[in-house]
Amino acid sequence: MHASIIIATANRAADLHDTLASLAAIRRPCDLELLVVDNRSTDETRQVVESAARWYPFPLRYLFEAEEGKYAALNSGIRATTGEVIAATDDDARFEADWLERALAGFDKHQCEFVGGRVLPLWGGEKPVWLAERGGLHAKVIALLDHGTSVREFGCGISWPLGVNVAYRRDVFERVGLFDNRLGRKSGTLRNQAQREWHLRARASGARGFYLPDMVVHHLVVAERLQKQYFRRWLYWHGISRALLFKQGGFDLEEPELQHPPHAGARRVGGVPVHLLAKAGHTAAALAWHAAQGHVATAFDYELWLCFFAGVVRQRWADRHLPVADGPATSRTAAAVSPAPLAEDRVDLAT
Repeated sequence: MHASIIIATANRAADLHDTLASLAAIRRPCDLELLVVDNRSTDETRQVVESAARWYPFPLRYLFEAEEGKYAALNSGIRATTGEVIAATDDDARFEADWLERALAGFDKHQCEFVGGRVLPLWGGEKPVWLAERGGLHAKVIALLDHGTSVREFGCGISWPLGVNVAYRRDVFERVGLFDNRLGRKSGTLRNQAQREWHLRARASGARGFYLPDMVVHHLVVAERLQKQYFRRWLYWHGISRALLFKQGGFDLEEPELQHPPHAGARRVGGVPVHLLAKAGHTAAALAWHAAQGHVATAFDYELWLCFFAGVVRQRWADRHLPVADGPATSRTAAAVSPAPLAEDRVDLAT
């Protein structure tokens, strides 16, 4: 078997240097190549890659991608690699020595199209007291994932793998298509649903994936992001992104993995489903109560949900006169081959 690893990076030369050093130490159970896709960097990213290539223990290549967006870079990487298995990770990750071995063993054991695993934190600063110990909305912001110690199927009671720790069979992209870069992050935005949208399409095509608890990556959480304002802004854009996904595929705004959303077809006010409006009221009351009790982490999690809700309201108001897809049950086959077009935003969404 031949496997490829892709890192999409942008202006993180120092972090990338350490990530490459960590990847060089993994065990290699098969022929392996690494491709670093540079998404318009203006720092020393190219020099870091070319310097590492001179001593790297397996083939390391550099590719420049001029289209802005992580998923434009990832798509280019998929086209440029040759592996039967394609693993994707980020430029700020550290790896267990058996990371790739665990991924390949998962493909063999479960006969599936993709696998992913735990993403644990490497704190780059002191963990704030306003972050919950486990779970919570904050885990989305800093890209952490831990579904426990048992193997589970993605999309069946748990969400999809994170882009920092996932591997795919190459042929699944021929069936499902590539990632929709319009739903991923670009400068001035924090859009964040490209990964989820692809996996929803993959499920619609019949592809399956499994969470492997022993396929472990450690993700650097830099001190600069451990600020409340960053978390608020990320969740606001999360709401915008989910609203775009809702319009495109009719998926549940809070749990897009649900194949039979309980509120499908519910009445909407200003484009927003009424059950979310009611939940916003309850959440605001819960926030006030927990804040008064001094429950700092719990109160902040409620606050983050309201930031998410604000993003939903903003985008749904902008799209209130546009049709919404009927829902997952009727959109599965239509969405299976390629991303549906996304209308351009009708308001200035920068915050």
